[in-house]
Amino acid sequence: MSTADISPASTWNDLAERVLSGYELTAEDALALLAAPDDDLLDLLAAAYRVRRRYFGNTVQLYFLMNAKSGLCPEDCGYCSQSKVSEAEIPRYNILNREKLLAGAAAAAERQAKTYCIVISARGPNEREIAAVEEIVPEIKARYGLDVCACLGLLTPEQARRLAACGVDRVNHNLNTSEEHYADVCTTHTYQDRVSTLRAVRAAGMELCSGGIIGMGEQPRDVVSMALELRDLGVESIPVNFFNPIEGTPLAGHSELTPNYCLKVLAMFRLVNPNRELRIAGGREIHLRSLQPLGMYAANSIFVGDYLTTKGQIPEADYAMLRDMGFEITKTVEGASQCHDEPHTH
Repeated sequence: MSTADISPASTWNDLAERVLSGYELTAEDALALLAAPDDDLLDLLAAAYRVRRRYFGNTVQLYFLMNAKSGLCPEDCGYCSQSKVSEAEIPRYNILNREKLLAGAAAAAERQAKTYCIVISARGPNEREIAAVEEIVPEIKARYGLDVCACLGLLTPEQARRLAACGVDRVNHNLNTSEEHYADVCTTHTYQDRVSTLRAVRAAGMELCSGGIIGMGEQPRDVVSMALELRDLGVESIPVNFFNPIEGTPLAGHSELTPNYCLKVLAMFRLVNPNRELRIAGGREIHLRSLQPLGMYAANSIFVGDYLTTKGQIPEADYAMLRDMGFEITKTVEGASQCHDEPHTH
């Protein structure tokens, strides 16, 4: 299907119908979505919403991030305030103790989160860090009934097996960008290193959480390549971050995103990965701005509260946004394993 074939607004709905019938978007299709004229934006979001509601109804899942170890990372990722090449003024500390990790879980539960994300800055976890996660995860799950997602950097197969054994439900390890663009944002490890970690996580029996960062100087084809790779890997949860150019990081000068383009990216990810959890992650407040609510017509998940080293929108504003849109916060696992009849348009 060429751009010309799907330019008219009326055909975005046709494309959604084809996706719901089992059609898988090609790279050309996905590029056409990103290149859609702004005049088509509402029609494109309506098409994405049609797919979203088939699999997730009007439900939204909340995630809560805990920066369990900040800074001190030996990698040179140009976007990250915690990398060795960053001069950003951020807190720096080793992995938090049991009491602080439990306090974060309590906050996650209080904020209606389904999933508690334990994140450390590192190339990969050392023995002390793996052991700390092994110790705390069973207690978190027993006390608060939360799903736990661990983001610990590159993992060996044995480390992945240990995380699975202690009850970690899902591991986050973002691809971040395309394979072709990866060396432009990081040189201390490769794109294939990240893919190998995801394969180790899958082999250990855990779910995959992997997404990317939009706005790091990549081309639309890089965004599409990442979306297709995530589909091929069968990733269950896809966080889409919009690059926050933190002062002191090598990529701080990159900031060319517009709200309309960000919404097209979300719609493209939904249509490429129709029954997968799609989360609007870091940078939504900066780049979507007043159009944040529209992003929920494609995505079905957000972080509630702050991010790793940057502030997020206050939870009360998120609750109000979702309530005003008629969306319902849920902790029920849906998506690939569960479908909804299409409700009336709201």
